[in-house]
Amino acid sequence: MADTHQFSTLGFIGLGAMGKPMVVHLANKLPPESKLYVFDVFEKVVDDLVAEYPGRIYKGTSAKDVAQRSETIITMVPEGAHVRSVYLDPQNGVCSTDISGKLLIDCSTIDTATSLAVKDHINQNFPTASFYDSPVSGGVVGAIKGTIAFFLGCAESDPNLKHLTYLATLMGKQIIPCGGPSLGLAAKLSNNYLSGVIAIACSEAFDMGMRSGLDPRVLYKVYGAGTAQNAICDKFCPVPDVYPEAPSTGGYKQGFKVELMKKDFGLAVDMAKRVGSKNVLGDVGLETYENASKDPQCRGLDSRVVYRYLGGNEDWQLKSNGA
Repeated sequence: MADTHQFSTLGFIGLGAMGKPMVVHLANKLPPESKLYVFDVFEKVVDDLVAEYPGRIYKGTSAKDVAQRSETIITMVPEGAHVRSVYLDPQNGVCSTDISGKLLIDCSTIDTATSLAVKDHINQNFPTASFYDSPVSGGVVGAIKGTIAFFLGCAESDPNLKHLTYLATLMGKQIIPCGGPSLGLAAKLSNNYLSGVIAIACSEAFDMGMRSGLDPRVLYKVYGAGTAQNAICDKFCPVPDVYPEAPSTGGYKQGFKVELMKKDFGLAVDMAKRVGSKNVLGDVGLETYENASKDPQCRGLDSRVVYRYLGGNEDWQLKSNGA
């Protein structure tokens, strides 16, 4: 492995809403001599990045091509099936070429079984390669700002931790070693379960307070000062025009899509059942996100659009302005 602060060739596969800003941070912050090789099934996003960073970002023709040209490979794709394809496709997958000695980091949020299957395949076929699950949290806004957190599936004693930490801090704020393989994912699913439940509760709380006559800006201050204080209310407030940078203020257009919350919430509920955890809010929360993701007024939007799904008033300012 190269020096902690040296990544001469780095590959990135998956340039979606989270992946693209992560690559931009790498392009801006890695040493000048570093080269980035990127691939996504949507060629335009690749071409746009290559045009924006000539001589810095290079177009890969497949996951295999990126793996062949890179010492370190980061993947960020939507679901477990995509992770299997990216790594295990016999013709164009990462593992269809020799990845011996390489560092592989999967930042996707998927089921733990798929991640362990990929890790086992790599261990069996390329024992000198190192594969880590490292899902992230902080949403699209956090990815753009470079404030996301990384939940790493390894122990604090892992020999690659310094390399992983340095790389993560180029894209986010902190990296948290969670203990071992797949535990980063277990931590992320637990986190998203809690985040999803809070978003529903926050939406309901705002709605009942506003229907009782309270200004949502007052409620925002109340929650921030009291025991209900939480990050969803603070920075991802589901009520539009309360927190300027919240996705809701921009029409819920930028953020963590409700379909992805449904996916992650479902994975968390499945994990809870598998390990014997009793979740009284699990099924009702999952049903809420499933229905919201099918609602034409909510589909494709930030998951805090659950406020709209539950009937919350988005035009509250008209009343407060006397309209």
